Amino acid sequence: MSPPRLTGALRSFSHVTRKEDFNEKFSDLKTKRLKKQELFAREGLTWQKILHFCTDHQDKVKQHAAHQELKNLLSAAKQIVGTENGQEAIEHAAVFLLETFHNKDHVGTEETRAVKQMFGPFPSSVADISLACVARLVDSLRDSRIDEFIQSYCSRHKLQQGPSFGRNIAFSHECYMLDPLEELPSSGIQNQNMSLDFPNFLNNQQSRMDVVNEGEMFAIEKSLMNGTILRTEVEKYLNEGNMISSSPEGLCTSLFEMLASHKSNDELQNELFELLGPEGLEMISTLLKQRVVIVDSLLNIPPLSQLQSGNLQDFIQKVSDEVTRPTYGCQVTIHSEQERHLMKIFRREEKRDRKRGKGTDDVEFSDAILNFDPKEMRAQREQALLTSRHEPILGRERVYERIKYPNVYDGYADATKTSAFVGGARMLLPDGIRRDNTKMYEEVEIPPNETMPIGFEEKPIYISELDEVGQLVFKGMKRLNRIQSLVFETAYNTNENLLICAPTGAGKTNIAMLTVLHEIRQHLQPGGVIKKDEFKIVYVAPMKALAAEMTNYFSKRLEPLGITVKELTGDMQLTKGEILRTQMLVTTPEKWDVVTRKSVGDIALSQIVRLLILDEVHLLHEDRGPVLESLVARTIRQVESTQSMIRILGLSATLPNYLDVATFLHVNPYIGLFFFDHRFRPVPLGQTFVGIKSTNKIQQIHDMEEVCYNKVVEQVKAGHQVMVFVHARNATVRTAMGLIEMAKNHGETSVFQPHQVSDYGQCEKQIHRSRNKQMKEMFPEGFGIHHAGMLRADRNLMESMFSRGYLKVLVCTATLAWGVNLPAHAVIIKGTQIYDAKRGTLVDLGILDVMQIFGRAGRPQFDKNGEGTIITTHDKLSHYLTLLTQQNPIESQFLDSLADNLNAEIALGTVTNVDEAVKWLSYTYLYVRMRANPLAYGINYRALQMDPSLELYRKELVVDSGRKLDKARMIRFEERTGYFASTDLGRTSSHFYIKYNTIETFNEHFNSQRTEADILSIVSKAEEFEQLKVRDEEMEELEQMLCNYCELPAAGGVENGYGKVNILLQTYISRGDVDSFSLISDLSYVAQNAARIVRALFEIALRKRWPAMTYRLLTLCKVIDKRLWGFAHPLRQFSNLSHIVLTRLEEKKLTVDRLKDMRKDEIGHMLHHVNIGLTVKQCVHQIPSITMEANVQPITRTVLRVRLIVTPDFRWNDQVHGSVGEPWWLWVEDPINDHIYHSEYFLLQKKQVVIGEPQHIVFTIPIFEPLPSQYYIKGVSDRWLGAEAICIINFQNLILPERHPPHTELNATIDRTPAIMAATPMHGLEMLPHSTWPPNINELPLMECRHIQHGHHVGTGGASVAWMLSDCTSVTWGLMYKRVVGPAAVASDIFGIPGV
Repeated sequence: MSPPRLTGALRSFSHVTRKEDFNEKFSDLKTKRLKKQELFAREGLTWQKILHFCTDHQDKVKQHAAHQELKNLLSAAKQIVGTENGQEAIEHAAVFLLETFHNKDHVGTEETRAVKQMFGPFPSSVADISLACVARLVDSLRDSRIDEFIQSYCSRHKLQQGPSFGRNIAFSHECYMLDPLEELPSSGIQNQNMSLDFPNFLNNQQSRMDVVNEGEMFAIEKSLMNGTILRTEVEKYLNEGNMISSSPEGLCTSLFEMLASHKSNDELQNELFELLGPEGLEMISTLLKQRVVIVDSLLNIPPLSQLQSGNLQDFIQKVSDEVTRPTYGCQVTIHSEQERHLMKIFRREEKRDRKRGKGTDDVEFSDAILNFDPKEMRAQREQALLTSRHEPILGRERVYERIKYPNVYDGYADATKTSAFVGGARMLLPDGIRRDNTKMYEEVEIPPNETMPIGFEEKPIYISELDEVGQLVFKGMKRLNRIQSLVFETAYNTNENLLICAPTGAGKTNIAMLTVLHEIRQHLQPGGVIKKDEFKIVYVAPMKALAAEMTNYFSKRLEPLGITVKELTGDMQLTKGEILRTQMLVTTPEKWDVVTRKSVGDIALSQIVRLLILDEVHLLHEDRGPVLESLVARTIRQVESTQSMIRILGLSATLPNYLDVATFLHVNPYIGLFFFDHRFRPVPLGQTFVGIKSTNKIQQIHDMEEVCYNKVVEQVKAGHQVMVFVHARNATVRTAMGLIEMAKNHGETSVFQPHQVSDYGQCEKQIHRSRNKQMKEMFPEGFGIHHAGMLRADRNLMESMFSRGYLKVLVCTATLAWGVNLPAHAVIIKGTQIYDAKRGTLVDLGILDVMQIFGRAGRPQFDKNGEGTIITTHDKLSHYLTLLTQQNPIESQFLDSLADNLNAEIALGTVTNVDEAVKWLSYTYLYVRMRANPLAYGINYRALQMDPSLELYRKELVVDSGRKLDKARMIRFEERTGYFASTDLGRTSSHFYIKYNTIETFNEHFNSQRTEADILSIVSKAEEFEQLKVRDEEMEELEQMLCNYCELPAAGGVENGYGKVNILLQTYISRGDVDSFSLISDLSYVAQNAARIVRALFEIALRKRWPAMTYRLLTLCKVIDKRLWGFAHPLRQFSNLSHIVLTRLEEKKLTVDRLKDMRKDEIGHMLHHVNIGLTVKQCVHQIPSITMEANVQPITRTVLRVRLIVTPDFRWNDQVHGSVGEPWWLWVEDPINDHIYHSEYFLLQKKQVVIGEPQHIVFTIPIFEPLPSQYYIKGVSDRWLGAEAICIINFQNLILPERHPPHTELNATIDRTPAIMAATPMHGLEMLPHSTWPPNINELPLMECRHIQHGHHVGTGGASVAWMLSDCTSVTWGLMYKRVVGPAAVASDIFGIPGV
């Protein structure tokens, strides 16, 4: 049954459709915006048009001169507008400057005012530079030509012609409410849209006609005559005895509906034939021929309310045969099947009544028409539609009832919502919002929520009621807040997994502390001793800044219990010893993912984790979401496979689909799910969203400044302080200066100036001591700045001044929101475009940052509510509204990185075949959302119905990813059996977080013959840098960087993305200066990732046993880490030596070895600086250095045992070397075959270096005949350039064992069993299989196995001896040795004496 449809009138004037959610395409506004931009590009003056104009029809010399002046003009525009708004804004600014100065000979007050009004304060010298550039440009061209050009394209005049889109639209939210009891007016013109039933409608109209002029009479008469064709044909058809049961009116109605439909004549012909039968063929032919005339005439009758009463009788007389009959076609009524059936019954009953009454009903029928109430009928129709909203459309009725969970306080889901179009998108907003739509901007204001009333069962938890552990940790607090009290019982006294969704600033950190205390209490002994080695707690914070803040917080709180809290991030590395001594680790998702990916060493760490706290879980829908999914899936699988208890606590901002996230975290929604909406915020937050409408970039910036100023003034006048957040360091100064300038223009500077209280003078003195010029200028005006580039002392000073009230406005970057808890009554986010080096472009400010910034609004001690304002462009307004009013469910991003995460699990060994991988996928958030919203992941509903668990789809995903990994040689995938096997390449990519596409690049380009330049080129082509594109405005600076800082050829040059990456990496190593805002971000991103990728390449080369390439890559790793080229003097690694001293050392070619031999006064004289000699001498002796001595012993003719003695030869300094040890790499290489036979990593401990204790390393290497002349043992420092040593193994005097040693005689009378049990005090020997006992050789060496050496014959049980000796020998076994010798000969290899 088709759903009932609404007429236009009913939709316009009723309340029915107010809450309906239509799936419309909201592209109209965006289309108009694009058209407007195209119009501007076509008719307005743009930078591209200026470029073409200045270069067309010019010789090369003039072209070059014009280009140079245009570059200078762009440079001036960049100084005025800044780089944080992108190149488009700079180009618009340059166009504005050209328009302003093209016909001027000096910078007057009018020009200065125009520039200042558009851009705010700017250096006066820039205006002079701009004028000079424009003047030189105009001189090189003809004045008249350029004047004509600018006048013809002048954007400022062109764009003001005609009204701008949306200028005069007035929005109304009031609805016309119907009152069914209201009486009809007794006289006057009635509502034309009176009835939904067209026969009654026409008769009603006829009864009210007053006067009809002749022209109108003729038109109506003609229409009715055409309409009678239908009636005549119907009567003729019925009179022939067809369809006896039908009335003429019913058949006319049915036929008119068919004729008025959109069907073609052919389709209609078949339907009419089925209805009328073969007897109606003639009638069908007539109706189809006259179809258009019949339908048009009946649909286009003139409004009868305009007829005058004078000619009414004449008109009725002319159509007397039609007066008592209803006329068809003046309005279309569409019925549902049920209504149509009821109408048939109604007509049948009416016909029956008419037959009984014998025509006496005519008068009564006309009276009924006169008394018909259209409003009443419309009200009844509306009620029917409202009822039908809740009835099933497709038959079977389903009743959905929301399940009420005990700890979910979601007022938003129950609240009434108003549908509205904001920024071109339809959305539902809470009632009570205020909207303002002007020419400049659209504003949506959501008032603060009322606080949730306290329930009867709620009671606060006082700290004094807690046990001793709780009181120690929460010392200084009186009681837990409301949210913490509600969660207390579950968090503090149970092991349940938890998901806490609460607004920012609601106290989620203390809930985490409750779960930490619960875990500590489980390991508390009766005497008050905590077993610290039995548990680890991991807190995963989304950002390094937040990780540092959390480390400080938990350290202070847990200090009384003796619990150690350490930060483990990319910036803060910990040794294994430090990790073992730490009970709580605060880390980032990526770092913890890397730790848990490694199956050796760190596996013990992940196995004793007892509590995993995940902060900001709503990041699941962002790029880093897959890391969180991987962590949780790995943890829950570990819980199930090992049957160990790992509690998971998820902390999140409020999000719409909290039930999905709870399912993903394995949280019981009736016990562990806690959802608190904004009513629980300590200080209720009012939110204001402003969308700037202008599409012109410069106008957009100007409008943002103006709106920002108005918002700031409004708050300051109300007596509040304001924090304005911008997204670049230099933008803080520019914005603050702009606000001060606007305050001066409006005469409102006194509003911002601080009050002159007693200690104001002292504060002013503190400010003047600072070296920050801008800070000193702004302070008297009541403005301050704060960003990470300022000195720590200046930042502290600004924070102090703001908290004490001397600064009314603080302009800052987002680092203040993350790192420092400094609240203000109002916060304003000015602009939402932020440069993201990871994507290589400007992106929208993330919701996490927005919520963190809004969390700073409202001071709990002083304010009843806080104010958060976000100023963005009009097209992004709906985006931020939906995010902050939780209208979009968070989706999974796991599919994008499925292959890399699958490789990590295979490398870890937790997934070994397709079935296990399919099972693993069921633990991810992806699986939860695929079942809830299949269409978003490319699954149709039919597939979901046939495969509800999506097992087939998951298998398809796994097999597809397996094929990709197999192609990249990261795993071996046997499709027939479904088994996975990890490779060295796969393990390396997993440990170093390398994407599989990058590994494919390595496979294609990487080999043992590559040079340093080739390596940088390969690294630059990694997928991690794929998004970094070259912009036109960067080309010139990249050229300069290529010339000034690149020591190696940069493949690709400045035109290609990978060439740009190469140049940036070499600039980073050379410590070059970078000006462009985007290039600074790109440089930082490249440096962070390149170091990791080169380390991965080093490991790949080491595993492939390429000695030259291994050494080259290890050197390159250190070059990137130290930001020094390999040819630089090693003493440049010390920061306490001046640049002049280092330059002189290089000029004099004083190597480290020469400096070691010289006295300090000699060094001083050589450097023309007597006092520096001692410092240089100390630094020389602090460069890590070792001496190596090797002792070689042949075990067989193919295996050598090497005893290596490594002696440290340098002085330890904690400031230089740290407090743990110096890492070294060691490998044995064959220079002839270019092959590494053994490699290992070792640590020289501080204690060994201080006392000069040598380190003994024993390993085995293969040897081949004919004997090589020598092998090299190379020791290279992992961290220091120029720190390496070589030891040569010479084989000239080596005597190998005999080729065929004879058998050893055995004594068969020895009692074997007692020998085994008595001679082996080693644990676990009794587990030795009995099948290995019978050979006599097993017992022989046992009594003296630690003191003497024995030989044996292959096959006499030597493997068992080797197994026994594994507990008492210190020999390190190499993989190559095991492969060459084989298990049967292991014992003779251990003892080192060939057979007798």
